Amino acid sequence: MDQKENQTDLKITQQIRQSVMADGSLSFTAKNVKIITAGGKVTLRGPVKTDAERSAIEAAARKVAGVSQVDNQIEVKK
Repeated sequence: MDQKENQTDLKITQQIRQSVMADGSLSFTAKNVKIITAGGKVTLRGPVKTDAERSAIEAAARKVAGVSQVDNQIEVKK
């Protein structure tokens, strides 16, 4: 992985985080999911309260330019 790829991955992670934080419908728990980007592949991990939150975070990740794949490992904890 070169410096440019690292910068791109960091930017992708930041854009997803900003989108998640700006979503007023998400719980505090959902806003703290882990977002890991490597080579354009985004992995989402952590607990959320509802299926809707899980889907909303995945949708936010998919909207960011440069994302080639999303691995949604978020767990719904009721």
